[in-house]
Amino acid sequence: MSVAEERGKEGAAGSWWRDAVCYEIHPRSFADSDGDGTGDLPGAAARLPYLRDLGVDAVWLTPFYPSPLADAGYDIADHTAVAPDLGTLGDFDTFADRAHALGLKVLVDLVPNHTSDAHPWFREALAAPAGGAVRDRYLFRPGRGVRGEEPPNDWESAFGGPAWTRTPDGDWYLHLHAPEQPDLNWHHPDVAADFERILRFWLDHGVDGFRVDVAHALFKDPALPDAGPGQHRDPARNHLMPYYDREELHPLYRSWHTLLAGHPAGPPGSAPPGERLLVAEAAVFEPARLARYVRPGEMGQSFNFAFLECPWEPAAIRTVVTESVDAMAAVGAPVTWVLSSHDAVRPVTRYGGGPTGVRRARAAALLMLALPGTAYVYQGEELGLPQVELADDRLRDPVWRRSGGVERGRDGCRVPLPWDGGRPPYGFSSAPAADCWFPQPEGWAALTADAERDDPDSMLELYRAALRLRRSGSSRAMADGAALRLLSPPGASYLTFDRGDGLLCAVNFGPDPLPLPEGFGAAEVVLASGRLTDEGWLPADTAVWLRRGER
Repeated sequence: MSVAEERGKEGAAGSWWRDAVCYEIHPRSFADSDGDGTGDLPGAAARLPYLRDLGVDAVWLTPFYPSPLADAGYDIADHTAVAPDLGTLGDFDTFADRAHALGLKVLVDLVPNHTSDAHPWFREALAAPAGGAVRDRYLFRPGRGVRGEEPPNDWESAFGGPAWTRTPDGDWYLHLHAPEQPDLNWHHPDVAADFERILRFWLDHGVDGFRVDVAHALFKDPALPDAGPGQHRDPARNHLMPYYDREELHPLYRSWHTLLAGHPAGPPGSAPPGERLLVAEAAVFEPARLARYVRPGEMGQSFNFAFLECPWEPAAIRTVVTESVDAMAAVGAPVTWVLSSHDAVRPVTRYGGGPTGVRRARAAALLMLALPGTAYVYQGEELGLPQVELADDRLRDPVWRRSGGVERGRDGCRVPLPWDGGRPPYGFSSAPAADCWFPQPEGWAALTADAERDDPDSMLELYRAALRLRRSGSSRAMADGAALRLLSPPGASYLTFDRGDGLLCAVNFGPDPLPLPEGFGAAEVVLASGRLTDEGWLPADTAVWLRRGER
């Protein structure tokens, strides 16, 4: 029996997801099975043994639904189908069945804030006259000004520019993201009913949980007041915006929790009722407010963006760790740690690039995986891939266009995974490299999964070793962080903590080597992100796991 299956038998207090490690797959950039240059579901299914061997507990698929791809598939035209270039519904079933057979749970993206402008509802709305009832599923409003020539308010798109687009008949519609992603009106009963249908559909196809996209943004203040300056520029103020973090969200998520808990069992191997997971992608940076999404009876996890965006500084990381653990412990939920995603600059680049960035990314991986709770790993993170600087004409992210070419967007972390070989496309596809979804750089031969496998100094082997150790011992008792004890003093150039299960983690952020912490008897080094000095000290930008011996 796999570890994931064992955890699934432990009941609510020991649910499989409370200390799970989940691997994010961006399907179009993961593995291509048919040689068209685009990754697909059969390609992903064929690579699932790699993820089992890596040591993760679950996989999360970003959108694989039909989409015009205005925003990497997050503009969905049909929420209960599979994009033809990615496969069929049968291919999804095969993927889920193979994952479950390998002991892996399956999460999919639920995108409830908006649809594609190609969605049948929005097409019907555009065909209706201004003021027509079918437009009420979205947020259409008349404009301001003498002839309605100005947007209804000052709301801005998170991708740049105004959050309103005018239709030919003079109405305006809201889109907090791209114009091709009109926002749904969550005060309309049709919207709530349709997403219950969508949840049930995918549960019937073996899904074990849902990552809820922009979970903090579904409900908007019905009065549509102006939001003022600084929108989307200061994340700490997100909860003050009239379109973010509103109280109406929480009854909705309680109803979804009830739906997931009561829906009949799915195919063999899928999580039983009571063990399904809701994950909030909520860009809420105040820990106590973020914890409200994972109170009993709501969601199970909420991404910790404060940790992802934290600079490589010991004081800042110490604050994020302690505040996050305290806030989640108050509601009995695990902290959900994340270092990267399809929306973030890759850690190697974010932490300085080059050898420095690699050292810090390795140390950050051990830090994250030692912390109590759950963790998410984005494809290629385990290989130490850097951010790719793509040519202007290959950029697809709407941020690039909406910012007038000022912000390059997120495409640099979405370049296809290198699997093997010395030249692009590195085993990702049988298509010519120039025909692939995104071009891969030359010089990645040493970063392929095949090259890193069994290399004791590689990032891949560091992740595999860390995940093996994380699964061993008493780690399942560490999900809520109640036993976590910080040992390093405030202001120190290092961070040390005791998990409470005999494992000590130390991270040296300073420029000078650090003697290993004292007071742990015969502390055995079980894993380090880099080689210790000849004196046995911890070098700069290096992390170590120690096993406490007898005092």
